[in-house]
Amino acid sequence: MKTVNAFAAHAAGESLNKMQYELPELDGEHVDIKVHYCGLCHSDLSMINNDWGMSQYPLVPGHEIVGEVQAVGSDVKNLKVGDKVGMGWNSASCMHCNQCMDGKQHLCNTVESTIVGRHGGFADVVRGHWSWVTPLPDGIELSKAGPLFCGGITVFSPIVLSNVSPMDKVGVIGIGGLGHLAVKFLNAWGCEVTAFSSNASKKESILEMGAHQVVNSKYPEALKRIAGSLDFILNTTNVSLDWDAYLTTLAPQGKLHTVGAVLEPMAIPAFSMISGEKSVGGSPLGSVALTRKMLEFCVRHDIYPTVETFKMDAVNDALKHLEEGNARYRVVLEA
Repeated sequence: MKTVNAFAAHAAGESLNKMQYELPELDGEHVDIKVHYCGLCHSDLSMINNDWGMSQYPLVPGHEIVGEVQAVGSDVKNLKVGDKVGMGWNSASCMHCNQCMDGKQHLCNTVESTIVGRHGGFADVVRGHWSWVTPLPDGIELSKAGPLFCGGITVFSPIVLSNVSPMDKVGVIGIGGLGHLAVKFLNAWGCEVTAFSSNASKKESILEMGAHQVVNSKYPEALKRIAGSLDFILNTTNVSLDWDAYLTTLAPQGKLHTVGAVLEPMAIPAFSMISGEKSVGGSPLGSVALTRKMLEFCVRHDIYPTVETFKMDAVNDALKHLEEGNARYRVVLEA
C-alpha cells in the first residue's frame, strides 16, 4: 500500500481540502508517477461542480500531469524509474477492442478517465497504465508541458483529422486556454489564422501568438466581411453561438469542428451545409501516438502554452482565478 497526499472536493462546488488515501500494491501493468506539475483545466472545474453529472466524491482533480516515474509494474513496457513523463485525461484503455488495436485508444468504449471514478493529479503521486504514460521528449520545458496533455492534444488532433493544409485559411473561435494553443499550432502549421474573440483587450496578445487577424465576434458585420473565406474553423468555446454566422464564413467544402463542450444542442441549419458542401464535426482528445507526435512538434517549433503558475497548496486560489475568467491562458500547479 502507498499513502498519497492530495487535494480533494468532498461535494459538488466545494473548495478543495487536503486528503490522504491509499493506493493498492502496484500490479504488473501500471506505473506510479511522482507529480512535479499539473495543469488546471476548465474540465477540472466542471468535474468539481458536477456539471456533467458523472463526478464521484471525494474527487481529486488534475489530468494534465507531468512528473517522473516512481515505480513500475513487472510487465510495464518502455518505461523505467526516473523517466520524465506525462499523462492526460485518460489513464487506461482495454487494449483489445477494435479502436485500441487500430491505435485509437482514446475512442475505446471502456477508456478510463484520469479523474472519473478515480483520483487525479492534484496529489503527490498518481497511477496510470503504462500505455497512457507518455515519455517526454528531450528538451521539453517540464513546467509548461502539462497543459499539452489535454488542451494541447485537444486542439492538435482536429488539425490532423481534418487534413488541414499549410495553404489553408483557418479560424479559431475563443482564444482562451484551448484557443491560444490552436492559434500557435496553426501558425506553425503554415496556415493563415483568423482569431475570433469578443474580448478586444486580448487583440495584441493574440496577434503575438501568431494570428494574422482578429475578428471581434460581437459584431455580425465583422463576420460578414470575411464570408466564404475560411477552409476550416475550430470552435474551442463551451457556449451557444450563432453557428450559422460562422458557417457563412466558410468557403465551399469548409468544415466547422468543435472541441468545446457546448451543453446545449447546436443549431445548425441544414441548407447552410448543403449549399456549399460544408460539414460540422467534433472530437475528444487524440491517440497516444498522436500525443507523442504533438510533443515532438512542440519542441521543434518551441510551442508551449502561455502559463501562470501557482503552488499546489494554493489550488483554491488558482481555481478561483480560472473560474473568474482571469487565467492567461493556462494555469499550472507546481507540486
